[in-house]
Formats: sequence, structure tokens, C-alpha cells
Amino acid sequence: MARNFELLFDSLGHFGRYQAWIYFTAAFQSISCGIHYLASVFLAVTPKFVCDVLGNVSSVLIYNSSVSRIEDAWTLWTSTQSYMLVQLENGELWELNQCSRSRRADSLDFTYEYSGNKTDFMCTDGFIYDRTKWQSTIVTEWDLVCQREWLAKLTQPTFMLGVLFGALIFGDIADRTGRRHIMWFTSTGQFLFGVAVAFTFDYYSFVIVRFLLAMVSSGYLVVVFVYVTEYVGIKYRTWASMHIHAFFAVGVMIVALVGYVADSWWIYQMCLSLTTVPFVLCCWMLPETPFWLLTEGRYEEAQKVIDIMARWNKVSTPCKVSELCSLQGNLVSSTTGDNDRSPMKKHNILDLFRYWHIARRTITVWLVWFTGSLGYYVFSLSSVNLGGNEYLNLFLMGAVEIPAYVIACIGMDRLGRRNTLIPFLISSAVTCALLMLIPQDFRVLNIIANMVGKFAIGVAFGLIYLYTAELYPTVVRSLAVGSGSMVCRVGSVVAPFCVYLSSVWIFMPQMTVGIVAFVSGLLTLMLPETLGKPLTNTWAEAIELGASSSSRTGKTSPSTE
Repeated sequence: MARNFELLFDSLGHFGRYQAWIYFTAAFQSISCGIHYLASVFLAVTPKFVCDVLGNVSSVLIYNSSVSRIEDAWTLWTSTQSYMLVQLENGELWELNQCSRSRRADSLDFTYEYSGNKTDFMCTDGFIYDRTKWQSTIVTEWDLVCQREWLAKLTQPTFMLGVLFGALIFGDIADRTGRRHIMWFTSTGQFLFGVAVAFTFDYYSFVIVRFLLAMVSSGYLVVVFVYVTEYVGIKYRTWASMHIHAFFAVGVMIVALVGYVADSWWIYQMCLSLTTVPFVLCCWMLPETPFWLLTEGRYEEAQKVIDIMARWNKVSTPCKVSELCSLQGNLVSSTTGDNDRSPMKKHNILDLFRYWHIARRTITVWLVWFTGSLGYYVFSLSSVNLGGNEYLNLFLMGAVEIPAYVIACIGMDRLGRRNTLIPFLISSAVTCALLMLIPQDFRVLNIIANMVGKFAIGVAFGLIYLYTAELYPTVVRSLAVGSGSMVCRVGSVVAPFCVYLSSVWIFMPQMTVGIVAFVSGLLTLMLPETLGKPLTNTWAEAIELGASSSSRTGKTSPSTE
């Protein structure tokens, strides 16, 4: 039936005016997804800080340099291993460290080096932060330093945990209730939860609201890929699906730009959340996809959407639903040997393992999802630690994705999905190996190498969304993409901890990404090619897709019974 469904685009156009309106309207919201996914890079910035001390400071001494205020001393304080010596108006001398402070017994010896008696105290009076770049972050707002530092490091992993749940939950619901209802709900949720984050009153409410924001952001991103895939014909499907990621990359660049301009975390969060408003105002006009309506047996509704597409695309004689199948009865009956086409049949994640060929395909696809996500976020999160201007570094990491998706589209159309995915996975592994050989003092070369790595992994990460949608039938397409995205978010949760491993060995993140990318590249050899083939609607067609590839190597396809 898939081939008959594809006749819809031959009649109405593969990317007419109607599909263009649908595509750009739906894709615009992906900018907001990119924003929220990387927002914590600057939300949880930890500036320089020292313990606070009660009393008015009259003088500050760091080595041989003296200033009258702590605010003027941050440029002199280049090593967190040293301390600030401050003199209070009452004559007391205090040595201020990051997580402790000491009061000197001799208050007359105002010299940096001191070997006399002193009393140590904990930082019970709070902390003083360098507010040169940021007036406030969640770290300065709730003192997430020293013993509470781990809470700041959990900000990104907990967000990605919400993304993981959202991908699975909303992907499954979209297959059951339709694509557009989930897009309505998740896009509205992004705006409401995004604004609510800026008004959270403590760390725990911040994490909870961000978790909910992550769920709806992930839900939208999963469903929008399926949505545009089912509205665009084969001729333009590669470019349309891939450039959803370009909108996501624009969101990453906006994070860098807003982070450079906004100096308070709540203003920063509010500005980022406002990008959702245009889509929330017009998302209610988006219709359901004809593919889903036909699969569910809602033929009258599907015909209405087809008629609207025909008017927009200026097609005088729109096709009829009955013409999409050789016999009208085929629309409401099951094909012999395939009992999964009934609209009443509901599917779950176990269906992705119901046949050996499908199970093997699912395991390989999931590993590629994990690799793409792990590499993507390791390169992105590490960019602010490469030295130089952290805003420019993140902006470049987002900008490099756009040419990556153009190259990916060209490769996917000319070489195929699998034949493009494999070399870029392997090349990302090679780049990670080369990064381990570049001296850390060569900052420009390190940034360029990281951009190359992000470029390669960006191609693989962008490609796998469309590839997954093409590998599975309509009845589980959203579930397949959603489950893949769920595994992908496992990689996203692991990525921040992988970056933290650089404190154990500086090249541990690169080595981890390189090994996983190399293994994924080898396993991808077992996947079938989908270039130029119509979307499948039944399990029989999906298994035949793999069998046609296996038959060329002398293997037989399994039974669908």
C-alpha cells in the first residue's frame, strides 16, 4: 500500500505551496528546541568566586597588587589555588578562598605571605561572585558551588532525562492519537514551561520545570520529523527532513548570541522562550497528515486534506482516496500474512523486536542514535572550555552544522543513506583520535579540529532521523523515531558526565566518542539502503526492504507470519 500512498505526491506535487507552508511553519518551532537543549551552557555558568565575609572591605591584596574593592580584584586573581587577602574597616585581615576562609591573628601584618596563626572558618556568610560577564546565573542565585557544585552539574543531565522520557512518551502517543495534537500540546508547553523557568524560586523548582520543558521539547522534535516526512514526497524528502536540523542549529547560535547580550539568567531564559510565540499563534492551523489518516482508516478526513493540498498547489483534478489502492476493499481489509494494518491494532516498543531482521535493525539504529547524540553534545558542551571567546566557540559549533547538513543531503541523494552514514561515522572517530595528538596550547587548531568533529558527527546525527523514519512502517514510524530519540537522549545524559571525565584524563571524552563512533560505523553495514524507495506502511513491506538488500548477498527474507 505504501507505493499507492506515494502516488499522492505524484498527483499533488512532492513539495508544492501547501507542503512549503506546512514545512516552514512546523520547522520554525525546531529553533526553540535547539535553544532549550543548549540553554544550560550559560544558565549554569560558574564565575570566579570566593567566600564572603561580614564587614566592609577597605583594601584587597593579591600577591603584590592592591585594590580597594573586591570587584576590582577579579582580573588580578588568575589562579583559584591562591587566595585574596582583604582588610576590613575594623582592622581584621581575612584570607578568602573559594570554599573556606581564614582570619589572621596578627591584624597589623598586611602582607600576602604570612606564617603566623590563623583561624579557619566555613563559608557560612555566602559567597562573592565575579559579575563582570554575568550579573546572575543559577549558580550565583542559589550558591551552587563547593558542596553544592554537583547540583549545578546535574542541570544538563536532568534536562536530558526529561528529553528521554518525552521522546518515548510523545512518540508513542503520536502514533495513537495523531501527529498534530501532539505538536499543538508540545509547542504550547514549550512556551509556558520556558517562561515558567524564569520565575522559579529555588533550585528544585527550577529542575522540575526544566524537566517538563525537556519532555515537551523532545516530544515536538520527535513528532515534527515524522510530520514533515509524511507531507513531503520522495524527491524532496531528504532535504526537507535534514534541514529540520538546520533550524535546530540556528537555535544553538541564538543561545550564543543571547548569552552574549543578556547578563542575567532569568532575562536570558525569557528572551529564549519568546521565540516560541509565533508558532504557538499559528500551530492550530496545521492539519493531520494524510498518511496517518489513511493508515487509521479515516478516509473522509484524509480526502479533505488532499483536496486542500490540491487547491493550494493549483491541481485541477485531485486524486481520490480510492485511487490510492488497486481495490477499494484493500483500504479496510488486512493483507494476507500481515495482520498489523488494522486501525484498531496498537503497537508498543516490543514490536520493534518482533522479527529477527527488524530486531537487528533496531539495535544498530539505536547505537547510531546513541553515538550521534553523545558526540554532538560532547563537542557542543566542550566548546565553551576550548579557550578564547566561549560565545564565539558555541556559535561556530552551531554554524558548522548548516554546511554539514547540506553535504549530508548531497551525499544521501547521490550515494544513499547508508553509504553516507558509514564514512562520516568513521571520520568522526578519526577526528577524535587526531584531537588527542594536538597540543593544548594550539587553541585555534583545537577549535578547528573540534569543528571538523562536530561537522562529521552532525552529518550522522542529522541523517539518522530520516533514515529511521524510512526503515519502519507507518504504524510504528513515530514510535521508532521516538524510541531512537530515547536512546539518543541516553547519550545526551551521558555526554555531560563524559565531559567531566576530562578531569581524570583530558582526552577521555574524545576517546570514548571515537570508539563508539567506529563500532557504529561498522554495524551500519548491515542496514538496508532506502534511497529512492517509498515509505512502507506494513511490516511485510518493512521486512521486504531489508530482504531486498539481503538477497543481493545470498540471504533469504524471514516470514512475516
